[in-house]
Amino acid sequence: MQHVSLKVRSLLNKKFSLLFIATVLFWFKTYIVYKTEFNLDLQNGMQQFLLFFNPISSALFFFAISLFFKGRIRYISLIIINLLLSILLYANVCYYRFFNDFITIDVITHQTKNFGDLGGSALALMKPHDILYFVDTFIIILLVVFKSVKISYEKINRRTIYGFFAAAVAFFIVNLGLAEADRPELLTRTFDRNYIVKYLGAYNYTIYDAIQTTKSSAQRAFADSSDIVDVQNYVKANYTDPNPKYFGVAKGMNVIYVSMESLQNFVINYKVNGQEVTPFLNKLTHDPNTFYFDNFFHQTGQGKTSDAEFMMENSLYPLPKGAVFTTKAQNTYQAAPAIFDQLGYTTAVFHGNYKTFWNRDEMYKSLGYQKFFDANYYDMSEENTINYGMEDKPYFSESMPYLTSLPQPFYTKFITLSNHFPFELREGSDFPKGNFGDKYVDNYFQTAHYLDQALEQFFNELKSSGLYDHTVIVLYGDHYGISENHNKAMANVMGKEITPYDYAQLQRVPLFIHVPGVKGHIDHTYGGEVDVRPTVMHLLGINTKDYISFGSDLLSEKHHQLIPFRNGDFVSNEYTQVGNKCYSNPDGAEVESSKCQESDKEAKTMLSLSDKVVYDDLLRFYTPNGFTPVNRDDYDYSTDQSINNNSKSVNK
Repeated sequence: MQHVSLKVRSLLNKKFSLLFIATVLFWFKTYIVYKTEFNLDLQNGMQQFLLFFNPISSALFFFAISLFFKGRIRYISLIIINLLLSILLYANVCYYRFFNDFITIDVITHQTKNFGDLGGSALALMKPHDILYFVDTFIIILLVVFKSVKISYEKINRRTIYGFFAAAVAFFIVNLGLAEADRPELLTRTFDRNYIVKYLGAYNYTIYDAIQTTKSSAQRAFADSSDIVDVQNYVKANYTDPNPKYFGVAKGMNVIYVSMESLQNFVINYKVNGQEVTPFLNKLTHDPNTFYFDNFFHQTGQGKTSDAEFMMENSLYPLPKGAVFTTKAQNTYQAAPAIFDQLGYTTAVFHGNYKTFWNRDEMYKSLGYQKFFDANYYDMSEENTINYGMEDKPYFSESMPYLTSLPQPFYTKFITLSNHFPFELREGSDFPKGNFGDKYVDNYFQTAHYLDQALEQFFNELKSSGLYDHTVIVLYGDHYGISENHNKAMANVMGKEITPYDYAQLQRVPLFIHVPGVKGHIDHTYGGEVDVRPTVMHLLGINTKDYISFGSDLLSEKHHQLIPFRNGDFVSNEYTQVGNKCYSNPDGAEVESSKCQESDKEAKTMLSLSDKVVYDDLLRFYTPNGFTPVNRDDYDYSTDQSINNNSKSVNK
């Protein structure tokens, strides 16, 4: 026994003992996190092996940096590097638990000012056992503090240090070669961060993301007016004429958009303990003046609600990483608010949170919103707020005086908040919770029911105000509420296993377009959020042919029923593609991948062209006939937004 102890002590006193111990501990910890926290859809033995193998190169590379230092500083730097990498890994764990995605450089650098508003949502994502994700850091600290490892003050030869870096690079080259054999063109054609992490690891993904971020930042500087030509040609070739039956039927009417936070379509007509979750919206599906689209999908990326807003206003896709609202707020846009403003409409946004959240106070200037009523115009006292801001019922009530004071016609948007993760209400609910084995899924039905009640209240207030009979009302679910991490509970909700195909179908969100005096119907057309702008504008008799738009009028007889998702997957009326697999609709049967090839190519073309428009800020080189580019200096949300200053901020 003593002999074994001496051998262990001898190993610990080697020059590079602590570095190797740190590398092995960090390697295995990372692999455990991969397996327990992330759903990376491992499909074969090679992918299983690469998931185990890929942390080695990153750990060895970063820990080798400590070798440039001498003595105690060498070990302190090793601990700091380990801690920073552990924090990055844990940040990805928490982010993934809600967004089912990995953090990007854009999220870290541009969205940090949102973190202070996360409140209970962030705490809900943390778990007691998470402390174990830092256990290797504690072990290394203890080994140093109790001098279980020898602290060497000897300077390490640079050739030896570079040997460690060479070994790390060699491990990465082997890793990349095996990954490319299983997934050709991994780094050039994927839209999905899950693939990069699965094959190359979370840390190599961060390096890759940093390179891509730098590259995209440089794109704008090198873009010129010729770069918009390909986009114009594509948009012109794919333009769909409006349906003459509906074009202009709402001419001159007001427009109200309502963003229904996290509302997915499966709750429509769903019952918990025999009670309808959304009785008001259920009735609205059969309203004689309402179009209800039951095959409508969200297409958001990391920007979630802000991405939905971006698509609704611009008919462009959100970015593959980060949020347009935070990374490209200074761009030139030809957004719906600016178009309506130049047609004589008053444009305004109502939001029960502070104007800096999602960088809205900057982005709305570029979109051309004249007025922005944020938290400063509402009673943000404790009895009215929870988590992300104001509860929906008081929010709608307090918005009405501002809305009714706007000169008509107006174009407005309301952003609800109550149906937001972790799906809690300040005073609870008399509606029953679900009993599906997951508290967030169970709570979701209560907050969705509350949202439904708030919407009914809002409609009644519009009727009482006299606005209802000459206002187009667009209700849309902005993004999913229940992520893939809750598929086990959702299987109980839906009464069947949630396959990758089924999860893609669950990305349906409700879309209602209420048009007074126009006969509506339940419409089974497949569409997505980029399709709403041309649809609404055509109802109002506005010609969209000159605008850069990747959406297609949902009511057009030639509407393109192809919905690209931000990760490169897609849904159409015929097929659904998830990863490398192709399924037929609506039965979900797997079919030959060749069935999806044409739509796959088309979807990726649309995404890449839209990305080019946004990354390169190409709309600065093109102005449609009759449109005047937005001057951001014309907008100031720091002044009183109410008409004639009749109303004052009530926030204290």
